[in-house]
Amino acid sequence: MKRNRVDIISLGCSKNLVDSERLMSMFRGKGYDVEIDAEKPNGEIVVVNTCGFIGDAKEESVNMILELAELKKQHRIGKLYVMGCLSERYRKELAEEIPEVDAFYGKFDWTNIVEGIEASWKRELTTPRHYAFVKIAEGCDRRCSYCAIPLITGQYKSRQMAEILDEVRWLASEGVKEVLLIAQDLTYYGMDLEHRGLLPELVERISEIEGIEWIRLHYAYPTHFPYDLLKVMRDNRKVCKYLDVALQHISDNVLDGMHRNITKAETMAFVRRLRNEVPGIGLRTTLMVGFPGETDDDFNELMEFVREVKFERMGAFAYCEEEGTYSAMHYSDDVAEDEKERRLSQLMKVQQEITAELQHAMVGQTIRVLIDREEGEWMVGRTEWDSVEVDCEVFVKREVDMKVGEFYNVLITESNEFDVTGIRNK
Repeated sequence: MKRNRVDIISLGCSKNLVDSERLMSMFRGKGYDVEIDAEKPNGEIVVVNTCGFIGDAKEESVNMILELAELKKQHRIGKLYVMGCLSERYRKELAEEIPEVDAFYGKFDWTNIVEGIEASWKRELTTPRHYAFVKIAEGCDRRCSYCAIPLITGQYKSRQMAEILDEVRWLASEGVKEVLLIAQDLTYYGMDLEHRGLLPELVERISEIEGIEWIRLHYAYPTHFPYDLLKVMRDNRKVCKYLDVALQHISDNVLDGMHRNITKAETMAFVRRLRNEVPGIGLRTTLMVGFPGETDDDFNELMEFVREVKFERMGAFAYCEEEGTYSAMHYSDDVAEDEKERRLSQLMKVQQEITAELQHAMVGQTIRVLIDREEGEWMVGRTEWDSVEVDCEVFVKREVDMKVGEFYNVLITESNEFDVTGIRNK
């Protein structure tokens, strides 16, 4: 066990990562050495930031806690603390089942782990220095029938705009060029503060901060979308023409059961408006298969929707019953697991073909690319239509003066089903 050492293990989404980065800064302010996601934790303090969104994520979090509890029994680590979504939702049960944990904290009281340190937005960046996630809100006021997030995080709570802008100014001073705005629902931002959507104004004001060159938007919601945002995306060169908006399904039967408060016709009109008002926009969505009551016809309708719309980027997952949700209490999980997996595989195969087609269409174009890392003889980066970790990449033949964190114009010369290859075009 290393004295004066803190290990932080951050599981789940980028919203958790932001909290972990803030916690790192707080511990460093107390004079601790801090490591995040070390392969072999051995600190006198270990903190696990858990995810409680879906079954696999919960299982990963529980397994990690159990592994660390065993290390504590062997005196290979010291204090063990658990925070985050899983702990918020199952604090009492976890405390009874895993008594080796010294204390459990949730989504909102985790700053108490480091007593006497004033909570702030400052943090240690664990991402490459040129990009950072910025969480603009916590919680969710939507009531999708399958989703446990409102049970975990509670009602929507926007951060004050001035605080967010201060954070982005600080990030820019640290060399950050790309800001990825995140929340459970970006599009609701400001409604609890001023009873109106403030996201367009926030994005505009962030774009005025010197040093910020890309602003990327993650996790929008199609209902009550702030359409003023589209003008900002179209006209402001710093705002990536990229929108991550989870649509979940297209069948009216399934959308109704999901409590999405939108119809197929409204969804199609929404997508058309996005593409009409922001030419060249790249849409990322997430879809679900195997929701209770999803018939073969519903699934085929979803397949046709994907073929017709041709999303630039898409993810999908199979329905997993979440304890305490409306669907868990009122619906029967009646789609067999092997059928869910079959549908998921079919859907992703269609999207794979679409992505390959869209990637091939880039060949011969010169595109602005932000370099994220070096990999052998290649510099690896992204276009404005690709976010970190989840989307496609650009492999650029390395030149001596090329650097990570810089933008380059790249002539695309080859493509495969996921990524493209190119050369610097001076």
